[in-house]
Amino acid sequence: MTTNKDPQVKGAVKTEETTNGGTGGIIKRLRRSASATEHNLSNLRNRKSTQNLFDQHGNPIDLRQYRKVLDKDENGNGMNGSEKKLRYRRTQSVTRAEEISNKEEKQRRAQPGRPIHRPRDSLFSWSSGFTNFTGLVNWGFLLLCIGGLRLGLENLLKYGIRINPLDWFFFISGHNEGEGYNALILSIYSLVHISLCLAVEKGLAMEIIAEGLGIFIQIVNIIVLVCLPVVSIHLRGHAFSLMGASTVCFYYSVLFLKLWSYVQTNMWCRQTYYQKNPRERRPSITLAELSRFIHFNLSIYLLNLIATTENGALDGGDEDEAIPKLVQYPDNLTYRDLVYFLCAPTLCYELNFPRTSRVRKRFLLKRLLEVVIGANVVMALFQQWIIPSVRNSLIPFSNMDVALATERLLKLALPNHLCWLCFFYLMFHSFLNAVGELLNFADRNFYCDWWNANNIDTFWRTWNMPVHRWCVRHLYIPVVQMGYSSRQASTIVFLFSAFFHEYLVSVPLQTYKIWAFMGMMGQIPLSAISKYIEKRLGPRMGNIIVWASIILGQPLCIMAYYHDYVVHHFKSALNGTDYTSQIFKMNYN
Repeated sequence: MTTNKDPQVKGAVKTEETTNGGTGGIIKRLRRSASATEHNLSNLRNRKSTQNLFDQHGNPIDLRQYRKVLDKDENGNGMNGSEKKLRYRRTQSVTRAEEISNKEEKQRRAQPGRPIHRPRDSLFSWSSGFTNFTGLVNWGFLLLCIGGLRLGLENLLKYGIRINPLDWFFFISGHNEGEGYNALILSIYSLVHISLCLAVEKGLAMEIIAEGLGIFIQIVNIIVLVCLPVVSIHLRGHAFSLMGASTVCFYYSVLFLKLWSYVQTNMWCRQTYYQKNPRERRPSITLAELSRFIHFNLSIYLLNLIATTENGALDGGDEDEAIPKLVQYPDNLTYRDLVYFLCAPTLCYELNFPRTSRVRKRFLLKRLLEVVIGANVVMALFQQWIIPSVRNSLIPFSNMDVALATERLLKLALPNHLCWLCFFYLMFHSFLNAVGELLNFADRNFYCDWWNANNIDTFWRTWNMPVHRWCVRHLYIPVVQMGYSSRQASTIVFLFSAFFHEYLVSVPLQTYKIWAFMGMMGQIPLSAISKYIEKRLGPRMGNIIVWASIILGQPLCIMAYYHDYVVHHFKSALNGTDYTSQIFKMNYN
């Protein structure tokens, strides 16, 4: 019989020998063999590492040998004994059931009839656990492409090739529309509001203008800014082309948001600046004292300059180049800083934007090519597919023929949705990335994964990140800080967004309806519905609701505005018999 001289093995043997005699002696031996700092048994139970744990002979202790002992309490039961026994019984029952099933399966397979069946669920059942439906996704995508090609072929056979780049040029330039260059003049006039905003901010920083008066001037300035296109187009609508009026309204809306952010951010900086640098009344000094003070400060400045130059020559100036100097308030109040912000692809102002080190020429060229190609694709789809579908929806929509109007709506949904997707990629990826690359603007988070949104709220928070960040920073948070609830603040944000959606549609068309406004406000109950469906039926159904609202909501709004635009501007022409018969032939052929 061999003897083992290893102290750990001896400890393990002694542990096994004294297991039946109680755990007191084992615990005493284990405590005695541990180091001086390890006298708490609970620490030994929870300890996983054996580092710095030695026995009385200096040999390291392996706690795995004592795990069975440590897992027992003073009564000899394991930790949470009742729970472990219950789990053990359940495990035994499951194991026994599986053992019986396996034996039954073996006996059944041993029969001479060569059985091939076994318990299995259908793949479309949730209990089957099958999730690989890639083939069905490919089938759906191929079927969608075939349906789109059929509609495109039908459009070509019915209307012929309507694509004409010359018409695009006439539409964009406003040829034979309007009088003069009113849109361009109105855009240049915005420099007056920009200059006034900067002048007031400088006056507030220098304390030439009182805080209350300055804020009042800024509020009036940006309100007049957003109201100016409405008044101009309303009074001289015949002098603006449709494209010119739309461009002016979009430009003034963006300018309104940017100047709001500029004023509010500088107000925050000004409050912090005055807290750190309070103005104090200083005693008057004589001219001689002022002269000595200036000479003293000048000498100190020259000495510091010489020391800095020498240190820079010795160190190579690497530290100054590695750490860029940040702009501090009020040094940011310059035309150059404001113009950069107005051109940057963001709506939220900061004193120091994140910058890239260089311009990637290949990346910039790709984005510019995408802008050119994408703009032509959108114009082609609009001219070839959307315009005929919208015209055909006039009479059914006007006569409230629900069945035919629904058919026109579904027919318009596909080309409109394709144009919307192309416009999204063209605007939020290609164009904004190109502008950001030119201006070395490093924050390129212009959109998130809105296509995976499971409810309407998530969609509006992810698809247009510049507007979302502006609404949260300059509208939602200030409203909540004023004491309103989050639900009330969200309602105010939707009201603000609904106003500008209506502003961008009604003002250029000179058709003042509320369809876009009601569509945006309808997102509030639709959000509640989508959240309820997501909770009850799962996130997939919530995502389907989001896609359905995008695909069907936009063409419905287009049809409503086209009907009102034609009725408002061409009411006399619609009363003509020849024109009406021509419209009927075009719609029902």
